[in-house]
Amino acid sequence: MKLPSVRLPNVRRGRADEPPGVVAVARVDKRTKVLVKRLSPGEIAIIDHADLDRVSADELIACKVAAVVNAAKSITGRYPNLGPQLLLEAGIPLVDDAGQEVMTKVADGAVVRLDGEVLYVNDQVAAKGVQQNETSLKAATEQAWAAVPTQIDSFAENTLEFLRREHDLLTKGMQVPQLATKMNGKHVLVVVRGYRYREDLRTLRPYIREYRPVMMAVDAGADALLEAGYLPQIIVGDMDSVSDDALGSGAELVVHAYPDGRAPGLARLEALGLDAAPLPAAGTSEDVALLLADACGASLICVVGTHWTLEEFLDKGRPGMASTFLTHLRVGGKLVNARGVHQLYQSRISGWALLILVLAAAVTISVAVAYSPAGNILGNYFGAIWHNFTDWFTGLFK
Repeated sequence: MKLPSVRLPNVRRGRADEPPGVVAVARVDKRTKVLVKRLSPGEIAIIDHADLDRVSADELIACKVAAVVNAAKSITGRYPNLGPQLLLEAGIPLVDDAGQEVMTKVADGAVVRLDGEVLYVNDQVAAKGVQQNETSLKAATEQAWAAVPTQIDSFAENTLEFLRREHDLLTKGMQVPQLATKMNGKHVLVVVRGYRYREDLRTLRPYIREYRPVMMAVDAGADALLEAGYLPQIIVGDMDSVSDDALGSGAELVVHAYPDGRAPGLARLEALGLDAAPLPAAGTSEDVALLLADACGASLICVVGTHWTLEEFLDKGRPGMASTFLTHLRVGGKLVNARGVHQLYQSRISGWALLILVLAAAVTISVAVAYSPAGNILGNYFGAIWHNFTDWFTGLFK
């Protein structure tokens, strides 16, 4: 998949009388999903993200960053993750393994200069890493492919362990909080800000317009819905990556708590003066949203941006993703991927066929009117209406 090169505004590149490299404002954060919310085009993103995944890379590309400096290795060899390749294909320089010191040496908002693999602050070396290119990335990817069988074994072990530990949750479901939004017998659209969420929401517009599913967002999925022009009705998650605007949109808030009842996300909501219902459960917030929709009686659960394929599970790089795999088995009878809905929902009647049908109906009506006894009367009536309309329309410009 070849992506277009990103045009980078507001970036000063060295002239003959200036130091070489890219001079730009640096934005620093250990959490990439938080950093992308405040990145502006042309800035340099400084992250600490081992095995940069595809979703994070897509967000960085959408922000039109000038470059990415990673304190960790963007591809460790654990799995051939797609993020680094997407950045290079977008024309965004990637400097890897710059060291943890860069996260403290570079202040957020400072003007820095990136020259090759060296990052400068006030002409002092702040960090030095490895600049990735097609050759180095190809070698790292080939090495990572050799580790895939080990990762599959680890994923299987984590899956079995979760099944042994949480079999009641998967077989009996969960105790749900009292919600004003009713889902019994309805379609529920669960939106995660994951793979291809923008494209999937666009293709689902006809389905959403006709079925009007309950809009349930997982954390930043609420921002994805607002971006697409929809209002979330329920937001589920630990509330760490969703914006204040989305939290204040009027949706019911369900905080994913630890099984022991601790819910760190409640503190943020209390500070904003928002009410929320805690929901203790194992697994990820994505799992909780699916199980909640199932427990509330949803007749169909359509998912956008969720993890679906083995590649997506491994690319996430979290042992806890095994729970998501099992959750899909639990609600599988109701679960439909957005791309599947789009393919099944496509109209069998083409636009040209509809146009021909309308023209045929118009001709039929015209012939019937022309040869009916009331044809002259109807013709004079419609003619009078047309003349009145033309007189009124031309009078607007006199």
